[in-house]
This record gives sequence, C-alpha cells and structure tokens, in this order.
Amino acid sequence: MPYKLSATLAGHTSDVRALSTPSDDLILSSSRDSTAIVWRATTPPAFAQDSVFHPSTRYVNAVAYLPPSAEAPKGYAVTGDQDGIINVYSLEPAKDDPDYTLLGHSGNVCGLRTTPGGQIVSCSWDATARVWKNFAQVYELKGHENSVWDVLAVNEEQFITGSADKTIKVWKQNKAIHSFNPHNGVVRSLALIPDIGFASCADNEIRVWTVNGDLIYSLTGHTSFIYQLAVLPSGDLVSSSEDRTVRVWKDGECAQVLVHPAISVWTVSTMPNGDIVSGASDKNVRVFSAAEQRWASEGDLKSYDDIIAQQSLAAHDVEQVKVEASDALNTPGKKVGQTLLVSKGDVTEVYQWDGNAWQRIGERADGPSGSEKPKAYFEGREYDYVWSVAIEDGEPALKLPYNITEAPADAATRFLERNGLPLSHVSTVVDFIYQNTPGQMLGPQGGENYVDPFTGASRYRSSAQSSAASGPASSYMDPYTGASRYTSSAPVSNNAPASSYMDPYTGASRYSGGGAQAAASPPPSKPVSSVLPVVQPVLLKEGNLPAMKAKLHQYNDGLQSEISTMTLAFYPEEIRAIDESFNYVQQCSTGSRPTNPLSAAHVDALIHILERWPSSLRLPVLDLARLVVAYCPEAVRPAGIKERLFSALFSAADWTSSSPPPLPSPSKPAEMNVMLVFRALANVMQEAAGATDGTWLAERLQVASAAGYDKLSPTQRKPRATMLLNVSCISLFTPMDSTTRSAHLTMIAEVLTTEKSDSESVYRALVGLGNIVYASKQHQVPLDAAQTALVGRAIKDLPGRFNEERIRGVVVEIGALLVSGVL
Repeated sequence: MPYKLSATLAGHTSDVRALSTPSDDLILSSSRDSTAIVWRATTPPAFAQDSVFHPSTRYVNAVAYLPPSAEAPKGYAVTGDQDGIINVYSLEPAKDDPDYTLLGHSGNVCGLRTTPGGQIVSCSWDATARVWKNFAQVYELKGHENSVWDVLAVNEEQFITGSADKTIKVWKQNKAIHSFNPHNGVVRSLALIPDIGFASCADNEIRVWTVNGDLIYSLTGHTSFIYQLAVLPSGDLVSSSEDRTVRVWKDGECAQVLVHPAISVWTVSTMPNGDIVSGASDKNVRVFSAAEQRWASEGDLKSYDDIIAQQSLAAHDVEQVKVEASDALNTPGKKVGQTLLVSKGDVTEVYQWDGNAWQRIGERADGPSGSEKPKAYFEGREYDYVWSVAIEDGEPALKLPYNITEAPADAATRFLERNGLPLSHVSTVVDFIYQNTPGQMLGPQGGENYVDPFTGASRYRSSAQSSAASGPASSYMDPYTGASRYTSSAPVSNNAPASSYMDPYTGASRYSGGGAQAAASPPPSKPVSSVLPVVQPVLLKEGNLPAMKAKLHQYNDGLQSEISTMTLAFYPEEIRAIDESFNYVQQCSTGSRPTNPLSAAHVDALIHILERWPSSLRLPVLDLARLVVAYCPEAVRPAGIKERLFSALFSAADWTSSSPPPLPSPSKPAEMNVMLVFRALANVMQEAAGATDGTWLAERLQVASAAGYDKLSPTQRKPRATMLLNVSCISLFTPMDSTTRSAHLTMIAEVLTTEKSDSESVYRALVGLGNIVYASKQHQVPLDAAQTALVGRAIKDLPGRFNEERIRGVVVEIGALLVSGVL
C-alpha cells in the first residue's frame, strides 16, 4: 500500500526542526519557536499535545528520547538548542524546568541520539561530538575541522560522525579509528541500517556504506539539499529535503514521493509500526501511513491534496521538460518523482508520478512574457537569457539565467551563491551580463543607482535641486539618500498657497496623509494654506540591496574560513531567514506586495547575528534590520520582539542607557552603526501600535537623548531628527503622557538650538515641534508653562540662522498655534 497522510499535528509557531519517534504512540518535536512538544496518540490516527517544554529563548534544533528509568518511568525528552545547551526533561512527571542540564558544547547542538544503555550522544557546530552517561560527559569526539552535523551510536562504544568538513569518522570511544571523504559537500545526516552499515547524505545524493567505509550504492532523485535520513523497520530508507518532499527508497530505487505544502521538509523520522513522521517549514508535524486503517478521512486527504495542488512552483525546482497535452496523464510515469508539465488553457500545471498515479503538485509560474525574443529555460522557468559560463578549464560550464527586468547584481549574487562561488566575483559577473545584453535597458525601471555607506562605491544620484530663499538652487546632495533638500517654489504663509517641494525619502510633494494610523482619534483636518499638521512619517527605506547582501555574505565567508571564528558564522536557518528578508525587502522596494510577510523568526535571526558578530562587521546586519522594520512592521509586533531587536541594535552600536556610544566615533564602522540605529528608530516610529505601547517609547527617547546632539556626526543627525518627526506624527493620533512629551520636546529643542548648518535636520525637527503643539490643541492637553517657554526659545532665532522660506513658514504656524485658544 502507498503511504498517505494519517495526521497533521499543529502546535508549533515556527519551523519544525527535529523529531524523535520511539514508539507508535509517542512523538517528540522541536522547533525554531524555542519549544519542544510531546505528542501522545489518542483515538487512532490522531495525536494530541501532552506537554510543552521551553528549553531556550532561541531555536531548539535537536530532540531525542531517553529510555525510562526509576526516576522517569515514561522516559526523558532530551533537547539541544542554539546556545549549545542540552536539557533533559522527565516525561512523568512533566514540568517546565529540566531535570538535568548538560554543559560542554560551545555552539549550536544540531543532533542528538541515545543508546539502549542510557547514553546521550550529541554533535554541534563547535566541531565536536560528545558522549554523556549518567548526565555527565564521558567522551569528547574531537577531530573534525568544521561543524559536526550528525552522529550515530553503533553501540555503547562505537560512534560515527558526519561533518561540514565533508568527512565521516568512525570512533571507538573517543579515538577516531577510520576517516574517509565520501561526498563533495557537507555531510548533513546519517542513518544506521541494520546488518548492512549506514547511509549518509550530502547535497542531493544519498550513499550507503559498510561500517568500514566501502560504498554499496548511491541514491539520487531529490532536486535540492537533503536534510535528514531515517530507516524504516523493513530497512528501507526515508529522506527529507528542501525540495519540499519526503522520499521512500526501496531496493535502491525511489518508491514514493510525499510532497509537502512547505518550502522545506527539515526532518523525518519513522515509527516502529512503519509510519513516517515529518517536520517542515510550515510549522506542522505530519504522520504518513501505509496502513489504510490509519489513513486520514477521505475529506482530509482531499483537502491535503488540494493544498498541495494550489502551490506555485516558481521558487521550486521543476524539470525542464516538454509541455504536454492533458491526455499525457493517461500514460504511467517511467519513474517515481518524474515531473510532467501539462498545459490547461493559460495555466501550466505540474504533476509528479508518486509511484501509483500522477499527483498535481502545483502550477508553474512562467517567466516574463511579451518579448519577441524566444525564452530560454533554466530549472523549469523562463528567462530572457540563459548563458553557459565556463569557470575553469576542464570543468562543466555553469548556467547563468537572467531577466532584463532584474538588477544585474541580484542575478550575479544568486548565480554565485547557487554554485558556491565567492561573492567577491559579483562585479565580474555583472560585467559579463552587461557585455552580453547589448542595447538593453537593464534592471527595474525608474530606480536610482546608488551604493550604501558600507560599499565605498558611487554616491546616490538625483536630478532634483534644492533652493533657499537667499539665492539660487544649491548643489547639495545627501550622500546617504541621493536626493536634494526639500525645495520650495512659493512662500509658506497663512496667506499663500502651500509650498511645493520634494521629499528626498519618499519622492512625494510635501508630507501627506494616508499612512498607518492606529489611534482612536481621527486624522486631524489640515488647513489648505498650512504645512501643519504633517501626519505621514518619513521612512528611511533606501538601500543598495545587492551590495548589502554581498557584503553580508563576504563577512560571513571570512568568519567561516577561520577556525577561531567559524562558530560566529551563519547557522543554516539564519541563512534562510536572511535570504528571505532580502527577497521580501527587494520585492517591496520595487512596488510589489509579497504574499508572505516576514515573521518574528526572521527578526530573531537578525538579533542572534547582531549579538555574536564583531562590531566591525555589523553594519550590513543593522542596515537590513532597519529595512525590515520599515517594510514589514508586523514582524516586530509580537510581544517582546521589538524590545529584543532594539536592545540588540543598541548593543551592536556599543550603546546602553548608562553608556552612550563613543562620540565622536573612533572609527567609521562605529559611526555608521550608530547612524543605522537612528534610522531603525525612525522607521519603527511609523505606527502608534508599534511605538507607544507602555513605557517603550519613553525608554527609547531616554537612551537616544544620552548621545548629545552636538557630538553627533552629520550622518547621524538627520536620521535622529527624522525619528523625532515620526514620533510627533504618532502623537497626532495617540496622545503622549506629559513626561514623554517633555522628553520629546527637549530633544527637538536641542536640534533647533544646536544645529548650525544642516537645515534639513532643522526642518524635520521643526515640523515635529509643530506637530506636538498642534496635537496638544487637538487632544485638548495643553502644554504647561515650562513646555511653552521651551518651544518659544527653540523657534525664536531660527529664521535668522536659517534664511529659508519653508522654515520661516513653519515658525509662523507654530507661533500662531501658541497664541490661539482653539484651532
């Protein structure tokens, strides 16, 4: 009988990363949501949560079951987390505090096994495996040059390890007795096959060996990384992969493909009764059974098939095959996993032969259309160009796909990453693209060409000009925004039309309404001839994403290449989170609306990288964080995430409430780190629900004020002024308490009285001041005498120091608000 869905276990809130299935009625799962869940069988085939453990505040990437003892009659759950800590929990009685905590690993614990004799065997990114007995370490298996991804216990004294250094080692106690290089890639998983030996996987290939390292056979069929291997009671293999499938292997062939509605199937395990259990990126644990009596109901099976059939495969591998007519489905497939493309009207449906029937697994998202040039295919997708690029003599050429609507640097970065090539070659690949697309307008149309502060390339470009009342337009250009100052073509006064200018951050005329408004009060009405109130916050969204991403990976490659720093490098799940964050921001920056928003898990990955990377390397991480906050504010809404993120941002800039950052900064990276924290603060102040809850806003203002404005560099002053402006926009809808308003006013007054040359920072702070005064009238919470005096002093001599009509106009409006009884 084929395997079919038996049960779906929903309870985790992030990717399921590891499983243990010691009996037919018990499943242990661990997740990136920082929990491990114990599932017990109820009415077959259903399972229900029995208990939930919280071993860590970070990812729990490994779980195992330790057999019962007198102290734990139902056995123990063993968890391994990102901090390198192993916790042991009794299942009876179950409690949230661990019975034992095993310390020794210095990096992420990525694999756990147990033995019938009660030993725990662990492996870690610290390049070691360890054996624990009676909850104390007895052996350290030390000899690999890189992370140890998996470990097997052949018996109580013999172990096998697989590593990112591409080797497998066989150990007798803590002595390596055999070592061999079985693969050309990272050895990610191992599985013990009784009476034969063991299996290993790397990239998309599985190999089966004797214990002595003699190759028996290889298995291929997966189209992306294989993450986990397991063995059925029959001795057949099961594998899970980033190609969103679990595959069952029998007699050296793929016998069945179980497609999942997920990006990746991280883990797979088997039960004594032959059922298969999987954990995937869609947060679910699933049970599949070959026993018909344990299959899900017909309705549930159909619903599951419908979910899979609705998937779009634009981001997944699809074989490059001829598109067939629908009658091709009447012919059985030649092999399990074979892909068939079937044209049905305007839709190309994707089917896969599962060993018994053609299963619809989604639709192929075709490439751009409308071009007279014939399309080229790569991995089942259409492109304007697919070049064969020879990298080394004697080596096969590599395929470089490209669409003229994408940024060449994006395509170059993706090509290098896919083929494991250094990102330092980005410029070479970009040159190749330009040379082979003569006469084409490349990249997203209408975008500015610029480079972020950490790249050292050209400045931002803008065709706009700025003007001041005292003379002709100046050639001022903000090196970080690429735009001119606000321009004004008409006086701002109560008797004249509103001035016309261009916001260098948004490209719009004057600040305007329509942004996120999360308060009880309706937006205040705005007199036609005035600037105030400004209800739309200014978000600092500019960024050279390809350069930022290349720099981030360059830094990571450097950390990974040195033994002393390799533990600081990205974890695999962090790589995924980083890439998904870049893709999301890229889509947003081109005007698209991604269907799947970023989550707290993406922010969590940024936090962990900031917490462990050296100060000199944090710049691109900080930059990505402030863009995530700008484009996806919902990612920081879950309880505690915003607080943790900004705590990490301030720490990354060596900045605490009691110790402001060293100013002037001792180095350019340190200066830029502080600037990006201010940018992130400006971006998070875009909605009342995200910025003014509890005391968080007051605390952030207090910490920010510790860095005296007079000591800030020009690159830091403008984002700080922008932050103050955005806080004032929120105050129009959600009133601030008196203490917070006083702190806010004091910081604005500091800008207005200290700044001598940057009229842009002054203007933003001045508009913020006007909003505060306007809000005090709107909410009928007038300024007290001290606050009113502070406002008067702040605006008193501004028109004399900054002879610009826009500044004089706002000063006049604020003065009128101060003396008016009502609006």
